[in-house]
Amino acid sequence: MVPNDDKIGPPLTELDINTTTGGFYDGFSIAVTVPAKIIISVIVVWAIFWPIQSGAILNGLNGLILQNFAAWYIWVVAFFIVVCFVLAVWPASARLNLGVEGEQPEFTRFSWFSMMFGAGIGVGMLTWAVAEPVTHLGTSPETIMGLTTAGGADNVAMAFKWSFLHWGFSAWACYAICGLSLAYFSYRRGLPLTIRSGLTPLFGQRLAGPLGHVIDIVAVVATILGVAQTLGFGVDQLVAGLTRIGFGGLVDTDGGATTTGIIVALAVIMGLSTLSALSGVGRGIKWLSNLNMGLSILLLGFLMIFGATWFGLNAMVTGFWHYVISLPQMSVNVFRSDGVDGSEAFLLAQWQGWWPVFYWAWWIAFAPFVGLFLARISRGRTVREFVLGALIVPALMCFVWFSWAGGTAIDLELNGGANGVIFDAANGDKIFAMTEFMLAPIATWLAWGMAVLIVVLLLTFLVTSADSAVLIVNTINAAGDEGPKSRPHILFWGAALAMVVAGLLISGGTTAIQTAMVIGALPFSVVMVLMAIALLKAIYNDTRRARAGVPSTHDKIEGATANGPPSGLGMPAQ
Repeated sequence: MVPNDDKIGPPLTELDINTTTGGFYDGFSIAVTVPAKIIISVIVVWAIFWPIQSGAILNGLNGLILQNFAAWYIWVVAFFIVVCFVLAVWPASARLNLGVEGEQPEFTRFSWFSMMFGAGIGVGMLTWAVAEPVTHLGTSPETIMGLTTAGGADNVAMAFKWSFLHWGFSAWACYAICGLSLAYFSYRRGLPLTIRSGLTPLFGQRLAGPLGHVIDIVAVVATILGVAQTLGFGVDQLVAGLTRIGFGGLVDTDGGATTTGIIVALAVIMGLSTLSALSGVGRGIKWLSNLNMGLSILLLGFLMIFGATWFGLNAMVTGFWHYVISLPQMSVNVFRSDGVDGSEAFLLAQWQGWWPVFYWAWWIAFAPFVGLFLARISRGRTVREFVLGALIVPALMCFVWFSWAGGTAIDLELNGGANGVIFDAANGDKIFAMTEFMLAPIATWLAWGMAVLIVVLLLTFLVTSADSAVLIVNTINAAGDEGPKSRPHILFWGAALAMVVAGLLISGGTTAIQTAMVIGALPFSVVMVLMAIALLKAIYNDTRRARAGVPSTHDKIEGATANGPPSGLGMPAQ
């Protein structure tokens, strides 16, 4: 049945979320802020004072989720990729402006890409660009099935294929769905810049009440746990880097961060990030993002010129080819365990839980933070520009990084005489071990200087992620209002984020953070699926409005209301 476009009305452009006037919570939604603070505080206290009990319960829940929801995570992320592709190629959606008609972007493309890359994936990439290809070289589905040799040259392409899967289009599709939804409904329709606004085509004004409050609380908790995961990896690597440049007493005999090391690293990160958060997006965060992009290019240039230049290029080309042709199958395939420990089916399912399922949960938990941040910096861009810019460019940058950083490490081990110096180092220390192996024979001070550069780069990534997260959490708590920047609330969320990371690291290491994050991501994955469906529905209805001459942006709707409704205006449709 063909819809009657003459009967469609303008979309919802107002969502009245109650916020407090005056007092400590001036400008904030108490129904969101207070419960979110309580939940995070309980997690902190639980992890610090009952580490054994909390670790056991978290591990049990994690096992239950991985056993019953692995397929859900796999298929959900595949759905996000399909939705992004449809929106980029669908002419009706591609031309739409994420703002009012004629609105121009606030930031240059370089700053836009820099902020996306720095906040979205920079910290983890710096840790895993070396560590992950090295790990997959030793163990991958192909080695488990006996198709390639563990640690052998015939498994190099597969190592990069799986690395590209985890850090490529799938990751950025999660961010793009969330960011596009928020930008579309906030800047085209004038709705609050908060997660619940992305569901208005499905639930309408009901989102102004308890349903919307729950959605925003889930988003805040997921954000804190997702960013905590990133900072957890970053803390380990920062401690390793500080140790390499001469700071003692930060690691134990096994090379892991001590309690002192964790506290020192977090004090530096959160102190700098709080100062940056107080300065806002247009100053501190923009400056830090441009700095870490510049340092990233410098480090990458060093690896491309003085590292395994041709090996890295070959790894990128062959890895990308295998990744692209295998993407449809890898995106939907679920390894089923037969329940027999040590069997091929069991090992494949276990590997998928350790890697793709963990990563998809991480990206989903990270999506409210990165998505809202992407929306904030993307006003005025078209849907197609947003999708292609947020999906393809950062993913290609990750591929380049992994190819030359990881490729150099693998080449040095296979052909350069490293003899386990890189492979045997802790994951966070591998990039330092690699650069020291390359430069120390030439001059010790060169190795030390490169370690300093990597530490500074890591700090800019960590601070960018942490301060952006604090601002984003406060924006959600303030019902999408970017105005309230009350110093006590910035300080609270900065301290809370640090305490979550410290508590979970001290009680159970990065494994405890991973477990909490996988659990926290599950409810938000449902919210994200609904956001994608709501976005498709909204864009489809806006194409109907365009045919019927009905306004679909908040400025034109307000003008039409002031001057009387345009002819043909019918029943509203979200």
